[in-house]
Amino acid sequence: MMLHSALALSLLFITVSFQLAIKIKKEKKSPQTLSRGWGDDITWVQTYEEGLFHAHKRNKPLMVIHHLENCQYSQALKKVFAQNEEIQEMAQNNFIMLNLMHETNDKNLSPDGQYVPRIMFVDPSLTVRADITGKYSNRLYTYEPQDLPVLIQNMKKALRLIQSEL
Repeated sequence: MMLHSALALSLLFITVSFQLAIKIKKEKKSPQTLSRGWGDDITWVQTYEEGLFHAHKRNKPLMVIHHLENCQYSQALKKVFAQNEEIQEMAQNNFIMLNLMHETNDKNLSPDGQYVPRIMFVDPSLTVRADITGKYSNRLYTYEPQDLPVLIQNMKKALRLIQSEL
């Protein structure tokens, strides 16, 4: 009888432990959002086509961030991008935002090659603004963490171009 009780208690303990382990594992996983860590308060579009539609409809520039999860340069830029209040505020209020971990069929988004991180702007007339570049001549559309002032300037330039071209 005592062996039967011990066996039943052991079985109960194993079941409870197993259920608890599953619950803990589920809680540890943060939900995968479209932000992918670039800014959870920003409304992100899911596809390039959706981004173009909203840019045209809402008369806002589309900002396309090409990146990879396993790229140290993408990760470094993502960290400072997500922490910069001015960038987050502009992205949230003035841009249609898209971050991609794959290339699109639009070759205009890779005028000087397919590298990451790469940030391109598309105006509401659906023109890729190849004239809005970073500071590197060998990778015109890349930004490093210390280049945030250049990125902020370029975001403001993308907004000014819309106003001046209306």
